[in-house]
Amino acid sequence: MTGHFFRSAWTGLAVISTLAFAAPTWGDSAQAQTTSHGIAMHGQPALPPDFVALPQANPDAPKGGRIVMGEVGGFDSLNPFTTLGRAPAWVSPLTVETLMGRAWDEPFTVYGLLAESVTTNDSRTFVEFTLREGARFADGSPVTVEDVLWSFDALAEAHPRYAAAHGKVAKAWATGPRSVRFDFSEADRELPLILGLRPVLSRKDWDGRDLKASAMRAPLGSGPYEVAAVDPGRSITLRKRADWWARDLPLMRGLHNFDEVKIEYFADASVMFEAFKAGAIMTFREGQAARWMSGYDFPRVTSGEVVKSEIPHGRPAMMTGLAMNTRRPQFSDWRVRQALIDSFNYEFINTTINGGTEPRARSWFWNSDLAMGEGPADEAVRALLAPFASTLPPDALDDLSLPVADGSEANRAGLRRAARLLEEAGWTVTAGRRQNAQGEPMAFEILVPIGGSEMRAVVTIWIRALERLGITARLVAVDDAQMNARLRDYDFDITPITRANSLSPGNEQLLYWGRAGVTLPGTRNIAGVDSPAVEAMIAEMLAAQAPEDFRTAVRALDRALMAGRYVIPMWFADRSRLAHDRRLKYAADRLPVYGDAAGFLPDVWWWQD
Repeated sequence: MTGHFFRSAWTGLAVISTLAFAAPTWGDSAQAQTTSHGIAMHGQPALPPDFVALPQANPDAPKGGRIVMGEVGGFDSLNPFTTLGRAPAWVSPLTVETLMGRAWDEPFTVYGLLAESVTTNDSRTFVEFTLREGARFADGSPVTVEDVLWSFDALAEAHPRYAAAHGKVAKAWATGPRSVRFDFSEADRELPLILGLRPVLSRKDWDGRDLKASAMRAPLGSGPYEVAAVDPGRSITLRKRADWWARDLPLMRGLHNFDEVKIEYFADASVMFEAFKAGAIMTFREGQAARWMSGYDFPRVTSGEVVKSEIPHGRPAMMTGLAMNTRRPQFSDWRVRQALIDSFNYEFINTTINGGTEPRARSWFWNSDLAMGEGPADEAVRALLAPFASTLPPDALDDLSLPVADGSEANRAGLRRAARLLEEAGWTVTAGRRQNAQGEPMAFEILVPIGGSEMRAVVTIWIRALERLGITARLVAVDDAQMNARLRDYDFDITPITRANSLSPGNEQLLYWGRAGVTLPGTRNIAGVDSPAVEAMIAEMLAAQAPEDFRTAVRALDRALMAGRYVIPMWFADRSRLAHDRRLKYAADRLPVYGDAAGFLPDVWWWQD
């Protein structure tokens, strides 16, 4: 815990009189303060204070019906706020609310949900939220300032995902019976939005219980649904609350239209697809382009009972690739990592797996104007990265385009480039096997989840190419528990990675790439990135106030990451492919910029027979 935290129970008018008009803290007394219905990371919220509904929602959507969805895996807990046990992903977003709600048609803007307004200053050294009158938990009790403050501390102690923001707050305190303020240890443009998205739990509901413990009791929330039935590990059913306090808020109008949401769990995606074909679930998100083109000729599709929808989006490409663990000595040289990229015959693999349809993610923010782009760095990016030239590969400011093979399985040009780079890095061939000066062989494992049939096919093709370079690679498939444990302890050589970035990247980039993650177990720095340039570009990005400065900093971060060659990029989808029961509807003319990202299914959908 960082800093000193003050708590007030607001038990009398004397207390209110003393504290509600406390002097402003450091840094904000000379700055203009703004109180608004929403707040954006950069610029102003797009929606006015009197907006009727979110752009992607149909405010006249019918209410009722049910939706049955599928998930791969299982669960053994209903507490999503602890590292112990595995809880259904839908419990928190459907039953628990936050001070502010995300608008998925803007890069990063939040509008009032439990809070009716948000106040901050130009440099964002603090944020203050004023709660709505009438906000209530499912048991009818009001949502109070005490609930907000208790949740702020308790969540940070229960789960590491909440600890970073907690550590940036110097003081959290009640400024009135419905207002709560967070003073920051230093200015942070994103922190007001992050705190606005912090779940608010009922302090009374957790009296005598440990938030860090795994339990098959769902938390008491203020959200639209409550848990109605549970078959542990197999299914969970959530039922719409008739007394949901926020049903008429503009932010919620046209959302959460189903009376019931049920999630069925399956051993792997192939089993789930068969269940969809049989009608056991109503939606299926297709991740295989080849199957989307040729695998939907089953009766429910041909009869019209199931329809196929493609949902385009404008968000950055979701990077899927093979991460090289740079903590391992054989991957410490960028030339070796580039050689492995050259040996990966993307064009042939894409044709074999996807029929050649899927575009390649050519950087971490590809498919958006935050991407580094093709060709050498522009002057603005060059100026940001120049001080770190000695810590980056020598071609970091040059054209970093990924190799393009001729489509044949041989990939002779790519393997020749790979061989040259390996020789330069000291990995020579003796008796047909690649080894270093100490006689140690170039050999590694590629760790994949046991249910990932598509990834196993990709890796199998690549292993054949590596064999031609004298490299011994072995595919190792493990179950979810082993996969999570080995990733937590970075006990792998190469493994698949999927990383989704937003149009407004922020503090989460430190979790992805921060140097602390090189040794600290359990972070998302899977590749072990240890780069002063990367951390400096994240700092530039977080400090940027003007949109153009922000864009330049992200492009420089994108370039520093690509120059590091930490991942072998694979394909991405510039659209989502959803097959679903024809009675499930959405506003196809109101697709948000994030496409079908969070806040789309099931939030804006409805049932229409």
